[in-house]
Amino acid sequence: MTLLKYSPWLLLSLSMLQFGCTSQAAETKSAIPSAEQSDPRVLGWMQGSPPPADKLIMQPQSNYFSFPKLRWTVCHIRELLPTQQVSRGLGAPTPLPSSLDIENIDAITFKPIGSDEKMTWEESLSANYTDGMLIMHKGTIVYEKYLGCLNEMGKHAAMSMTKSLTGLLAEIMVAEGKLDENALVAKVVPELADSAFGNATVRQVMDMTTALDYSEDYSDPNADIWVYSAAASPLPKGSDYKGPDGYFEYLQTLKSNGKHGEAFGYKTVNTDALGWIVSRVSGKELTELLSEKIWQKMGAEQDAYMTVDGKGTPFAGGGLTAGLRDLGRLGQLMLNHGELNGERLFAKDVVTSIENGGDKNAFAKAGYKSLAGGSYRSMWWVFHNANGAYAARGVHGQTIYVDPTAEMVIVRFSSFPQAKNSYIDPTSLPAYQAVADYLLKK
Repeated sequence: MTLLKYSPWLLLSLSMLQFGCTSQAAETKSAIPSAEQSDPRVLGWMQGSPPPADKLIMQPQSNYFSFPKLRWTVCHIRELLPTQQVSRGLGAPTPLPSSLDIENIDAITFKPIGSDEKMTWEESLSANYTDGMLIMHKGTIVYEKYLGCLNEMGKHAAMSMTKSLTGLLAEIMVAEGKLDENALVAKVVPELADSAFGNATVRQVMDMTTALDYSEDYSDPNADIWVYSAAASPLPKGSDYKGPDGYFEYLQTLKSNGKHGEAFGYKTVNTDALGWIVSRVSGKELTELLSEKIWQKMGAEQDAYMTVDGKGTPFAGGGLTAGLRDLGRLGQLMLNHGELNGERLFAKDVVTSIENGGDKNAFAKAGYKSLAGGSYRSMWWVFHNANGAYAARGVHGQTIYVDPTAEMVIVRFSSFPQAKNSYIDPTSLPAYQAVADYLLKK
Protein backbone atom coordinates (compact mmCIF):
# COMPACT_ATOMS: atom_id res chain seq x y z
CA MET A 1 0.00 0.00 0.00
CA THR A 2 1.47 3.35 -1.03
CA LEU A 3 0.47 5.89 1.62
CA LEU A 4 2.41 8.83 0.22
CA LYS A 5 -0.17 9.41 -2.49
CA TYR A 6 -2.58 10.43 0.29
CA SER A 7 -0.14 12.92 1.79
CA PRO A 8 -2.36 16.05 1.52
CA TRP A 9 -4.96 14.46 3.76
CA LEU A 10 -2.32 12.88 5.99
CA LEU A 11 -0.66 16.19 6.70
CA LEU A 12 -3.99 17.78 7.53
CA SER A 13 -4.89 14.82 9.71
CA LEU A 14 -1.62 14.98 11.61
CA SER A 15 -2.29 18.50 12.71
CA MET A 16 -6.02 18.22 13.25
CA LEU A 17 -5.81 14.99 15.22
CA GLN A 18 -2.97 16.18 17.48
CA PHE A 19 -0.57 13.62 16.07
CA GLY A 20 2.52 15.62 16.99
CA CYS A 21 3.98 18.72 15.39
CA THR A 22 4.71 20.09 11.97
CA SER A 23 8.18 19.91 10.49
CA GLN A 24 9.17 23.00 12.46
CA ALA A 25 8.81 21.16 15.78
CA ALA A 26 12.48 20.30 15.87
CA GLU A 27 13.59 23.85 15.17
CA THR A 28 14.29 26.38 17.85
CA LYS A 29 11.69 29.05 18.32
CA SER A 30 14.14 31.72 17.16
CA ALA A 31 14.42 29.99 13.77
CA ILE A 32 10.68 30.19 13.11
CA PRO A 33 9.32 33.37 11.46
CA SER A 34 7.29 35.54 13.81
CA ALA A 35 3.53 36.02 13.56
CA GLU A 36 4.10 39.29 11.72
CA GLN A 37 6.68 37.79 9.33
CA SER A 38 4.52 34.73 8.57
CA ASP A 39 1.25 36.62 8.12
CA PRO A 40 -0.27 35.18 4.91
CA ARG A 41 -1.04 38.71 3.72
CA VAL A 42 2.63 39.66 4.09
CA LEU A 43 3.80 36.49 2.35
CA GLY A 44 1.26 36.97 -0.43
CA TRP A 45 -0.22 33.46 -0.39
CA MET A 46 -2.98 33.04 -2.97
CA GLN A 47 -2.99 36.71 -3.96
CA GLY A 48 -3.48 37.77 -7.57
CA SER A 49 -5.63 36.61 -10.49
CA PRO A 50 -4.20 34.07 -10.79
CA PRO A 51 -1.62 33.96 -7.98
CA PRO A 52 2.01 33.43 -9.02
CA ALA A 53 3.08 29.78 -9.07
CA ASP A 54 5.25 30.19 -5.96
CA LYS A 55 2.31 31.65 -4.02
CA LEU A 56 -0.19 28.88 -4.75
CA ILE A 57 -1.52 26.68 -1.94
CA MET A 58 -3.74 24.12 -3.66
CA GLN A 59 -4.18 20.42 -4.41
CA PRO A 60 -2.36 18.24 -5.30
CA GLN A 61 0.40 19.79 -3.17
CA SER A 62 1.25 17.78 -0.09
CA ASN A 63 2.51 20.62 2.09
CA TYR A 64 -0.43 22.98 2.47
CA PHE A 65 -0.58 22.27 6.19
CA SER A 66 3.10 22.87 6.84
CA PHE A 67 4.18 26.15 8.42
CA PRO A 68 3.92 28.91 7.25
CA LYS A 69 1.40 27.84 4.60
CA LEU A 70 -0.90 26.57 7.36
CA ARG A 71 -1.50 30.22 8.33
CA TRP A 72 -3.50 30.57 5.10
CA THR A 73 -4.89 27.05 5.04
CA VAL A 74 -6.72 27.26 8.39
CA CYS A 75 -9.09 29.82 6.86
CA HIS A 76 -9.55 28.01 3.54
CA ILE A 77 -10.13 24.31 4.28
CA ARG A 78 -13.16 24.21 2.00
CA GLU A 79 -11.00 25.11 -0.97
CA LEU A 80 -8.82 22.06 -0.37
CA LEU A 81 -11.12 19.29 0.88
CA PRO A 82 -14.75 18.17 0.46
CA THR A 83 -17.10 19.28 3.22
CA GLN A 84 -20.66 19.15 4.53
CA GLN A 85 -22.63 22.19 5.62
CA VAL A 86 -23.69 22.85 9.21
CA SER A 87 -26.63 25.10 8.44
CA ARG A 88 -27.58 28.09 10.56
CA GLY A 89 -31.07 27.95 9.10
CA LEU A 90 -33.01 30.91 7.72
CA GLY A 91 -33.72 32.96 10.83
CA ALA A 92 -31.99 36.16 11.88
CA PRO A 93 -28.84 35.67 13.98
CA THR A 94 -29.02 36.19 17.72
CA PRO A 95 -27.55 39.65 18.43
CA LEU A 96 -24.39 39.80 20.52
CA PRO A 97 -24.15 43.04 22.53
CA SER A 98 -20.76 44.71 22.41
CA SER A 99 -18.97 47.07 24.78
CA LEU A 100 -15.33 46.91 23.73
CA ASP A 101 -12.55 47.41 26.26
CA ILE A 102 -9.65 46.64 23.97
CA GLU A 103 -7.14 49.19 25.23
CA ASN A 104 -7.39 48.14 28.87
CA ILE A 105 -7.37 44.42 28.12
CA ASP A 106 -4.39 44.77 25.78
CA ALA A 107 -2.48 46.37 28.67
CA ILE A 108 -3.15 43.52 31.15
CA THR A 109 0.11 41.90 32.26
CA PHE A 110 0.95 38.41 33.48
CA LYS A 111 3.95 36.14 33.91
CA PRO A 112 4.12 33.09 31.65
CA ILE A 113 4.61 29.82 33.50
CA GLY A 114 8.31 29.33 34.14
CA SER A 115 9.22 32.95 33.40
CA ASP A 116 10.03 35.94 35.59
CA GLU A 117 9.38 38.37 32.74
CA LYS A 118 5.98 40.01 32.41
CA MET A 119 4.07 39.93 29.14
CA THR A 120 1.09 42.00 28.08
CA TRP A 121 -2.10 40.48 26.72
CA GLU A 122 -1.45 42.21 23.39
CA GLU A 123 2.04 40.73 23.21
CA SER A 124 0.62 37.28 23.88
CA LEU A 125 -1.54 37.49 20.74
CA SER A 126 1.54 37.76 18.56
CA ALA A 127 3.50 35.21 20.59
CA ASN A 128 0.73 32.68 20.04
CA TYR A 129 0.21 33.46 16.31
CA THR A 130 -3.39 34.49 17.00
CA ASP A 131 -5.74 34.76 14.02
CA GLY A 132 -8.85 35.73 15.95
CA MET A 133 -9.62 36.59 19.57
CA LEU A 134 -13.00 37.11 21.20
CA ILE A 135 -13.70 37.76 24.89
CA MET A 136 -17.22 37.85 26.27
CA HIS A 137 -18.12 38.99 29.78
CA LYS A 138 -21.61 38.43 31.12
CA GLY A 139 -22.83 37.85 27.56
CA THR A 140 -21.30 41.01 26.11
CA ILE A 141 -18.35 41.17 23.73
CA VAL A 142 -15.59 43.15 25.45
CA TYR A 143 -12.76 42.25 23.10
CA GLU A 144 -12.62 41.28 19.43
CA LYS A 145 -9.63 41.21 17.08
CA TYR A 146 -8.89 39.62 13.70
CA LEU A 147 -5.37 38.93 12.49
CA GLY A 148 -3.52 36.78 9.96
CA CYS A 149 -5.87 35.08 7.51
CA LEU A 150 -9.07 35.96 9.38
CA ASN A 151 -11.58 38.81 9.27
CA GLU A 152 -15.05 39.13 10.77
CA MET A 153 -16.67 37.57 7.70
CA GLY A 154 -14.26 34.64 7.60
CA LYS A 155 -14.17 31.19 9.18
CA HIS A 156 -11.35 29.22 10.72
CA ALA A 157 -10.55 25.56 11.30
CA ALA A 158 -11.57 24.57 14.83
CA MET A 159 -9.40 21.45 14.79
CA SER A 160 -10.04 19.23 17.82
CA MET A 161 -12.53 21.66 19.33
CA THR A 162 -14.82 19.67 17.02
CA LYS A 163 -14.52 16.83 19.54
CA SER A 164 -16.14 18.96 22.23
CA LEU A 165 -19.16 19.57 20.01
CA THR A 166 -19.47 15.86 19.34
CA GLY A 167 -19.25 15.25 23.09
CA LEU A 168 -21.82 17.95 23.76
CA LEU A 169 -24.28 16.34 21.36
CA ALA A 170 -23.78 13.01 23.13
CA GLU A 171 -24.41 14.62 26.53
CA ILE A 172 -27.58 16.24 25.19
CA MET A 173 -28.83 12.88 23.97
CA VAL A 174 -28.02 11.30 27.35
CA ALA A 175 -30.00 14.05 29.10
CA GLU A 176 -32.89 13.53 26.69
CA GLY A 177 -32.96 9.83 27.55
CA LYS A 178 -32.13 8.84 23.97
CA LEU A 179 -28.63 7.54 24.70
CA ASP A 180 -27.62 5.26 27.58
CA GLU A 181 -24.11 6.22 28.66
CA ASN A 182 -23.71 2.86 30.44
CA ALA A 183 -24.66 0.79 27.39
CA LEU A 184 -22.00 -1.26 25.66
CA VAL A 185 -21.03 0.22 22.30
CA ALA A 186 -21.85 -3.09 20.59
CA LYS A 187 -25.48 -2.68 21.63
CA VAL A 188 -25.66 0.73 19.96
CA VAL A 189 -23.50 0.07 16.89
CA PRO A 190 -23.44 -3.69 16.26
CA GLU A 191 -20.85 -3.24 13.51
CA LEU A 192 -18.32 -2.42 16.27
CA ALA A 193 -19.03 -5.58 18.27
CA ASP A 194 -15.80 -7.32 17.25
CA SER A 195 -13.64 -4.21 17.60
CA ALA A 196 -11.96 -2.78 20.70
CA PHE A 197 -14.99 -0.55 21.18
CA GLY A 198 -17.48 -3.41 21.36
CA ASN A 199 -17.16 -4.11 25.10
CA ALA A 200 -16.50 -0.50 26.10
CA THR A 201 -19.33 1.63 27.46
CA VAL A 202 -20.54 4.74 25.71
CA ARG A 203 -19.27 6.77 28.68
CA GLN A 204 -15.78 5.29 28.34
CA VAL A 205 -15.76 6.40 24.71
CA MET A 206 -17.06 9.85 25.68
CA ASP A 207 -14.28 10.28 28.26
CA MET A 208 -11.54 8.55 26.21
CA THR A 209 -10.83 5.89 28.83
CA THR A 210 -10.96 3.08 26.28
CA ALA A 211 -7.98 0.73 26.06
CA LEU A 212 -7.00 0.67 22.39
CA ASP A 213 -4.12 -1.00 20.59
CA TYR A 214 -3.55 2.08 18.48
CA SER A 215 -0.36 4.03 17.81
CA GLU A 216 -0.24 7.72 16.95
CA ASP A 217 3.56 7.82 16.61
CA TYR A 218 3.84 9.71 13.35
CA SER A 219 7.59 9.05 13.23
CA ASP A 220 6.85 5.34 12.76
CA PRO A 221 5.93 4.56 9.12
CA ASN A 222 4.05 1.49 10.34
CA ALA A 223 2.01 3.30 12.99
CA ASP A 224 -1.76 2.93 12.97
CA ILE A 225 -2.23 6.63 12.26
CA TRP A 226 -1.04 6.14 8.68
CA VAL A 227 -3.53 3.36 8.03
CA TYR A 228 -6.26 5.45 9.68
CA SER A 229 -5.42 8.52 7.63
CA ALA A 230 -5.30 6.56 4.38
CA ALA A 231 -8.73 5.10 5.15
CA ALA A 232 -10.11 8.56 5.96
CA SER A 233 -8.72 10.25 2.86
CA PRO A 234 -11.44 11.77 0.65
CA LEU A 235 -9.11 11.49 -2.33
CA PRO A 236 -9.50 8.55 -4.74
CA LYS A 237 -7.80 5.40 -3.48
CA GLY A 238 -5.08 3.91 -5.63
CA SER A 239 -5.64 0.63 -7.48
CA ASP A 240 -3.18 -1.04 -5.08
CA TYR A 241 -5.03 0.12 -1.96
CA LYS A 242 -6.39 -2.82 0.05
CA GLY A 243 -7.16 -1.19 3.41
CA PRO A 244 -10.39 0.01 5.04
CA ASP A 245 -12.36 2.72 3.29
CA GLY A 246 -13.60 5.54 5.52
CA TYR A 247 -13.69 6.28 9.24
CA PHE A 248 -16.30 3.66 10.10
CA GLU A 249 -14.58 0.80 8.31
CA TYR A 250 -11.32 1.63 10.04
CA LEU A 251 -12.92 1.72 13.50
CA GLN A 252 -14.06 -1.86 13.02
CA THR A 253 -10.42 -3.02 12.73
CA LEU A 254 -9.22 -1.67 16.11
CA LYS A 255 -8.18 -4.14 18.82
CA SER A 256 -7.98 -3.77 22.60
CA ASN A 257 -4.85 -3.28 24.70
CA GLY A 258 -5.64 -3.38 28.41
CA LYS A 259 -8.81 -2.79 30.39
CA HIS A 260 -11.32 -0.09 29.54
CA GLY A 261 -11.94 2.62 32.14
CA GLU A 262 -8.56 2.62 33.85
CA ALA A 263 -6.60 5.33 32.04
CA PHE A 264 -7.24 8.37 29.88
CA GLY A 265 -5.70 8.15 26.43
CA TYR A 266 -6.22 10.96 23.94
CA LYS A 267 -7.05 9.19 20.70
CA THR A 268 -9.20 10.81 18.04
CA VAL A 269 -10.65 7.48 16.97
CA ASN A 270 -12.76 7.66 20.16
CA THR A 271 -14.50 10.74 18.82
CA ASP A 272 -15.10 9.13 15.46
CA ALA A 273 -16.68 6.19 17.28
CA LEU A 274 -18.81 8.62 19.31
CA GLY A 275 -19.84 10.37 16.09
CA TRP A 276 -21.04 7.01 14.78
CA ILE A 277 -22.92 6.35 18.04
CA VAL A 278 -24.62 9.74 17.97
CA SER A 279 -25.54 9.41 14.30
CA ARG A 280 -26.86 5.88 14.74
CA VAL A 281 -29.07 6.80 17.72
CA SER A 282 -30.36 10.04 16.17
CA GLY A 283 -30.67 8.69 12.64
CA LYS A 284 -28.96 11.85 11.39
CA GLU A 285 -25.56 12.89 10.10
CA LEU A 286 -23.44 14.68 12.69
CA THR A 287 -23.60 17.88 10.65
CA GLU A 288 -27.39 17.72 10.50
CA LEU A 289 -27.69 17.06 14.23
CA LEU A 290 -25.26 19.87 15.09
CA SER A 291 -27.32 22.24 12.95
CA GLU A 292 -30.61 21.13 14.49
CA LYS A 293 -29.53 21.02 18.14
CA ILE A 294 -27.06 23.92 18.30
CA TRP A 295 -26.37 26.06 15.24
CA GLN A 296 -29.96 26.99 14.41
CA LYS A 297 -31.16 27.22 18.00
CA MET A 298 -28.37 29.51 19.18
CA GLY A 299 -28.91 31.89 16.27
CA ALA A 300 -25.54 31.48 14.57
CA GLU A 301 -24.68 34.23 12.10
CA GLN A 302 -22.76 31.95 9.70
CA ASP A 303 -23.05 28.41 8.45
CA ALA A 304 -20.23 26.17 9.60
CA TYR A 305 -18.91 23.19 7.69
CA MET A 306 -17.12 19.89 8.35
CA THR A 307 -14.66 17.90 6.28
CA VAL A 308 -15.72 14.39 5.25
CA ASP A 309 -14.09 11.11 4.26
CA GLY A 310 -14.44 9.46 0.87
CA LYS A 311 -17.92 8.20 1.77
CA GLY A 312 -19.19 11.56 3.00
CA THR A 313 -18.91 10.80 6.73
CA PRO A 314 -18.19 13.98 8.72
CA PHE A 315 -14.91 14.09 10.61
CA ALA A 316 -16.26 14.09 14.19
CA GLY A 317 -12.80 14.43 15.69
CA GLY A 318 -11.52 17.57 13.99
CA GLY A 319 -13.35 18.62 10.83
CA LEU A 320 -15.25 21.75 11.88
CA THR A 321 -14.64 25.22 10.44
CA ALA A 322 -16.68 28.08 11.90
CA GLY A 323 -16.85 31.80 12.63
CA LEU A 324 -15.33 33.38 15.75
CA ARG A 325 -18.54 34.91 17.06
CA ASP A 326 -20.50 31.70 16.59
CA LEU A 327 -18.07 29.82 18.80
CA GLY A 328 -18.51 32.70 21.23
CA ARG A 329 -22.24 32.02 21.17
CA LEU A 330 -21.50 28.37 21.88
CA GLY A 331 -19.24 29.26 24.80
CA GLN A 332 -21.91 31.57 26.21
CA LEU A 333 -24.46 28.79 25.86
CA MET A 334 -22.19 26.58 27.96
CA LEU A 335 -21.67 29.35 30.51
CA ASN A 336 -25.45 29.75 30.78
CA HIS A 337 -25.95 25.99 31.28
CA GLY A 338 -27.91 25.51 28.08
CA GLU A 339 -29.95 28.72 28.16
CA LEU A 340 -29.71 31.59 25.71
CA ASN A 341 -31.74 34.80 25.88
CA GLY A 342 -34.26 33.20 28.21
CA GLU A 343 -34.75 30.13 26.02
CA ARG A 344 -33.57 26.70 27.17
CA LEU A 345 -31.80 24.88 24.36
CA PHE A 346 -30.85 21.82 26.40
CA ALA A 347 -30.96 20.60 30.00
CA LYS A 348 -28.77 22.24 32.65
CA ASP A 349 -27.47 18.80 33.61
CA VAL A 350 -25.64 18.62 30.28
CA VAL A 351 -23.17 21.34 31.27
CA THR A 352 -23.10 20.34 34.94
CA SER A 353 -21.87 16.89 33.91
CA ILE A 354 -19.03 18.47 31.94
CA GLU A 355 -18.14 21.02 34.63
CA ASN A 356 -17.86 18.29 37.27
CA GLY A 357 -15.16 16.67 35.16
CA GLY A 358 -14.02 13.12 34.64
CA ASP A 359 -11.75 10.70 36.51
CA LYS A 360 -8.71 12.68 37.73
CA ASN A 361 -6.71 9.55 38.47
CA ALA A 362 -7.28 8.17 34.98
CA PHE A 363 -6.34 11.55 33.49
CA ALA A 364 -3.15 11.84 35.56
CA LYS A 365 -1.79 8.68 33.93
CA ALA A 366 -1.55 10.56 30.63
CA GLY A 367 1.09 12.91 32.09
CA TYR A 368 -0.09 16.33 30.88
CA LYS A 369 2.24 18.60 32.86
CA SER A 370 0.53 21.89 31.96
CA LEU A 371 -2.86 20.39 32.87
CA ALA A 372 -1.88 18.71 36.15
CA GLY A 373 -4.90 18.18 38.38
CA GLY A 374 -7.26 18.30 35.44
CA SER A 375 -9.60 15.78 33.87
CA TYR A 376 -11.47 15.02 30.66
CA ARG A 377 -15.24 14.72 30.39
CA SER A 378 -17.34 14.29 27.27
CA MET A 379 -14.51 15.53 25.05
CA TRP A 380 -13.99 18.71 27.14
CA TRP A 381 -10.81 19.52 29.09
CA VAL A 382 -11.63 20.40 32.71
CA PHE A 383 -8.97 22.33 34.66
CA HIS A 384 -10.43 22.03 38.19
CA ASN A 385 -8.91 25.40 39.03
CA ALA A 386 -10.31 27.90 41.53
CA ASN A 387 -12.56 29.42 38.84
CA GLY A 388 -13.99 26.09 37.68
CA ALA A 389 -12.76 26.67 34.13
CA TYR A 390 -13.02 24.15 31.30
CA ALA A 391 -12.27 24.29 27.60
CA ALA A 392 -12.58 22.93 24.10
CA ARG A 393 -9.06 22.72 22.68
CA GLY A 394 -7.50 22.07 19.29
CA VAL A 395 -4.00 21.90 17.85
CA HIS A 396 -2.13 25.02 16.81
CA GLY A 397 -3.87 27.00 19.59
CA GLN A 398 -7.64 26.70 19.08
CA THR A 399 -9.60 27.35 22.29
CA ILE A 400 -13.04 27.95 23.73
CA TYR A 401 -12.24 28.75 27.37
CA VAL A 402 -15.20 28.99 29.74
CA ASP A 403 -14.68 30.56 33.19
CA PRO A 404 -17.91 30.36 35.25
CA THR A 405 -16.55 32.40 38.17
CA ALA A 406 -15.52 35.36 35.99
CA GLU A 407 -18.60 34.87 33.76
CA MET A 408 -16.12 34.93 30.90
CA VAL A 409 -15.80 33.16 27.55
CA ILE A 410 -12.63 33.37 25.49
CA VAL A 411 -12.46 32.08 21.92
CA ARG A 412 -9.12 31.97 20.15
CA PHE A 413 -8.30 30.92 16.62
CA SER A 414 -4.59 30.51 16.01
CA SER A 415 -2.02 29.08 13.60
CA PHE A 416 0.90 28.43 15.94
CA PRO A 417 3.81 26.78 14.09
CA GLN A 418 3.83 23.71 16.32
CA ALA A 419 0.76 21.58 16.80
CA LYS A 420 0.83 20.64 20.47
CA ASN A 421 -0.83 23.04 22.89
CA SER A 422 1.84 22.25 25.48
CA TYR A 423 4.05 24.71 23.59
CA ILE A 424 1.71 27.62 24.27
CA ASP A 425 -0.12 26.67 27.48
CA PRO A 426 2.61 28.35 29.59
CA THR A 427 1.66 31.64 27.92
CA SER A 428 -2.04 31.09 27.27
CA LEU A 429 -3.33 29.75 30.59
CA PRO A 430 -1.93 32.54 32.81
CA ALA A 431 -3.09 35.08 30.22
CA TYR A 432 -6.66 33.78 30.46
CA GLN A 433 -6.50 33.90 34.25
CA ALA A 434 -5.19 37.47 34.16
CA VAL A 435 -8.14 38.58 32.03
CA ALA A 436 -10.53 36.75 34.36
CA ASP A 437 -9.02 38.56 37.36
CA TYR A 438 -9.43 41.89 35.58
CA LEU A 439 -13.08 41.22 34.68
CA LEU A 440 -13.89 40.07 38.22
CA LYS A 441 -12.96 43.54 39.45
CA LYS A 442 -15.31 45.31 37.04
